[in-house]
Amino acid sequence: MDENRRSYLKKDFVQGFPAFCGFEVEYVEFGRFGTRLNVREIHRQQDGFVHAGVTATMADHTAGYASFTTAPEDYRVLTIEFKINYLRPARGDILVCRSNVIKNGRKIKVVESDVFSIVEDEEIAVAKGLFTQTAVRLNNP
Repeated sequence: MDENRRSYLKKDFVQGFPAFCGFEVEYVEFGRFGTRLNVREIHRQQDGFVHAGVTATMADHTAGYASFTTAPEDYRVLTIEFKINYLRPARGDILVCRSNVIKNGRKIKVVESDVFSIVEDEEIAVAKGLFTQTAVRLNNP
């Protein structure tokens, strides 16, 4: 993947709802994408943990862009199914997500996302997701 494609994906990732959430790109590689969230009070639920919806959104969106690194430039990627396991409450002020394509089909891709809470410089696994996605050609009649 060339630097122009990498730059495009970094910029494209942070739009709309993901931009509102505050997700940031940490790295972009072929079949891999990493993101970060500086947790704010709006991300927390009533007990002070990061809301499960924030965690799921981060895992899904990051997985989509891991898939996007493998798709032709005239294609986009859409999630068609996912499952997420919450391993423990997300505490701390930083979440990171690492997504990896584990099945890179021409149209159907399968990606895993691991989400970690950073607490006192220690990564604590908080969620694991498995995503099925499809590559869709832009402007397809």
